Amino acid sequence: MTDSCRSQSGTPRVQAEGTAAARQRSESRSGRRVAAAASRSGAVCSRGTAGSPSAQDALCGRRWFDDTPGATKMANQEAEIQISELDLLSSMFPYEEEFAVTDQLALAELKHHVENESAEVPSSKVQFILNIKTEVPNASTVEFSMACALPFKYPAVLPEITVRSSSVSRSQQILLNSDLKTYLMQNFSGEPCILSAREWVKDHAAAYIDKDLSSFSMAASDATKSEVTTFTRLWIYSHHIYNKQKRKSIIDWARELSLSGFCMPGKPGVVCVEGLQSSCEEFWSRIRRLTWKRILIRHREDVSLEGGGHAEIQKQRKFPTLEEKCFDAHGAQGNHMDLGQLYKFLEEKGCADMFQMYFGVEGHSRG
Repeated sequence: MTDSCRSQSGTPRVQAEGTAAARQRSESRSGRRVAAAASRSGAVCSRGTAGSPSAQDALCGRRWFDDTPGATKMANQEAEIQISELDLLSSMFPYEEEFAVTDQLALAELKHHVENESAEVPSSKVQFILNIKTEVPNASTVEFSMACALPFKYPAVLPEITVRSSSVSRSQQILLNSDLKTYLMQNFSGEPCILSAREWVKDHAAAYIDKDLSSFSMAASDATKSEVTTFTRLWIYSHHIYNKQKRKSIIDWARELSLSGFCMPGKPGVVCVEGLQSSCEEFWSRIRRLTWKRILIRHREDVSLEGGGHAEIQKQRKFPTLEEKCFDAHGAQGNHMDLGQLYKFLEEKGCADMFQMYFGVEGHSRG
């Protein structure tokens, strides 16, 4: 039995306007939309100015999340601010080589979350790339890539930003990203800051290419040592998992990436993978490219391990390896599993709370 195909359309892009004046008008229009969203949330902009707001003034909202009663409403307002900021970026940088959302599914879930005032948190963060060209002395231009991810509580918390360039060594990159984070922490606590981060990179990134790294070698070494290993566990939900090739790929990819967990085929389908964060994200990137009727990350767990080696990672695992688990398959087509047995299995692994997260009801063992 094969899975139904799911069509996915890209997010419409704003037609490029060729002049700086056109971008300014676009910024002003988008800024007013964001200001209206912030106003509905009781926003008070600490750096606001009279008249038509600039992009950054409109995105200010230091207090909007403080005056909101209820976690659901708070989450919806944070999501609304994120969408407004993404709309602003799309209008200011209409070309794919300037700005591109790399996870359209996450963006669609975020919009659905706002439009339906859903209490369910989206399964993954919105991720996007901003490419920046900056002038360098004695050279033409150097391109920097700013990879961004918006945590669900952004802008109450800082965005996750990593700046890269083929012209920047690893040591320089560590310094650049550390300085950018310090700048954002000192100036934009609780405020949207993607535009400001981009401007900071545009103004300062070129200087890191010319720095004499000998004076910074110790700082770079310390920064490298302080890097934290992250252990991740992804709980993935699918409308159904029937296809034998997909089931084989799930097991093969998990083994290739040193991930443990389990896969329950049938309707619905459940996949859990755990291991290094980078390996889990690579697994998700591969699996979501396949054709599914519906697939999403229902829950994600991240544990930071200071200087975590192999032993520390192994301690965090709840499953020894990844294997396919079938629980008394039944139904006309033999595609439904005994959820009572699934609950017992999760309970044995210390994951019983995930049953309610998947199915919306408390599970019970059959003794």
